[in-house]
Amino acid sequence: VTIFPAVLTLPEGDKATFFCNISMENDSGSEYSLNWYKETNHSQAQKTAEISRYKPMTKTEKYRLINHAPVFEIEILNLHQNDSGSYYCGLITFFEPDKVMESNRSQLIVTAAPQMNATDEPEMEEGNPSEHIKAMLLGILLLAGVVVLLIFGFLTFTYRRGVTLQKEEKPPVVSISTVDYGVLEFQRDQHTPVPPRTQLNTPEQTEYATIIFPEEKPVTPERGKKHLD
Repeated sequence: VTIFPAVLTLPEGDKATFFCNISMENDSGSEYSLNWYKETNHSQAQKTAEISRYKPMTKTEKYRLINHAPVFEIEILNLHQNDSGSYYCGLITFFEPDKVMESNRSQLIVTAAPQMNATDEPEMEEGNPSEHIKAMLLGILLLAGVVVLLIFGFLTFTYRRGVTLQKEEKPPVVSISTVDYGVLEFQRDQHTPVPPRTQLNTPEQTEYATIIFPEEKPVTPERGKKHLD
């Protein structure tokens, strides 16, 4: 049983991958299991993960094991500095009881995450727009929408107010019955006066006149006041 690579140095947040190779001389299809162990400062080894021969993959929150028999792969996810230590794999066979074979040790060194320099920020922003630029564009669009709505509302209010004022300015039509008075004059024909007859029973002369009234018109308050005066 062998493990590689022998040394692996990675920063925090990255992923470490080790491979364990199993070589069995008489493989009769028997069942076996592969365990992964971790040692820290030469302390007692702790079992971290396990996978059986016929299981294609096993995954936990921290480890992912993939079966490529006779090679097995282990991935240590989301590295932290406390993941540093020595790792090795152990093969447990079931056709020979109490037989365990261990590999050599591989060293994992997890370094601190690299700090971003101020000069590196513009280079990252050139490829992808940053979040504050997206927020700024969204704010501009929202502000433009609000301005358009305010202008539309102001124009609508002005138009309705103008129509209302026009309706209020029209004078009301008042129908008032009035009586016009005038002087009716009769003109006699200019003839030579005829002496009165001596007859006593002569009827008096009657004259007739035609009165034409003008067509009645609507009376406005001004005209009504004039007639009242």
